[in-house]
Amino acid sequence: MSNNEADHTVKNMPVPYEKVKSVMDEETYKWHHDTHYAGYVNKRNEIEKELTSVDRSKANVNYSLFRSLKLEETWNGNGTVLHEIYWDTMGGDGRHEERMELIKQIIKDFGSFDKWKEDFIATGKAGRGWVVLSIDVLTDGKLRNFLFDVHNTGGLVGSIPLIAADTFEHAYYHKFGPDRAAYLNALVENIDWQKADGKFKQYI
Repeated sequence: MSNNEADHTVKNMPVPYEKVKSVMDEETYKWHHDTHYAGYVNKRNEIEKELTSVDRSKANVNYSLFRSLKLEETWNGNGTVLHEIYWDTMGGDGRHEERMELIKQIIKDFGSFDKWKEDFIATGKAGRGWVVLSIDVLTDGKLRNFLFDVHNTGGLVGSIPLIAADTFEHAYYHKFGPDRAAYLNALVENIDWQKADGKFKQYI
């Protein structure tokens, strides 16, 4: 990409609807990808293009176009990435094996798989936007469930996301209503642990 171009593309859904219908209804599957996620990708491109010509001499903490663009750069950028991670490990049957490197690390860092699940769901219930299982590669190499209240507030600098769950209402209300815990339980049961384990192995 050249300095004056932005070319982030809307990626196809990595998993067919039939494999995720326990987590979302068909309308949400379509809307969430085609409208919501695509909107983040398109706005990210628009913002990056505007940043090439914005007047930086007017940058100001109270208000400036430059400040607004920089804030929304991470909102839309993280909105893009988090959605791609969210869908990427869906479509499994939730089954996992203790020989998997990721499961070994979960047991080591959380005490057991069930304790990780309890913490993951509790974090998802406590946050407004996302719960993300990440590996902290910069400090101690441990796995943690991070709370993102919005796309660009939360997490830990340098941590690598492995599994993400969108907990904004648009992700689950159409199927589960206000029962966020039921949605999160369904999502955990839909994780493809082979995919998640493959991601984890890239960083150990």
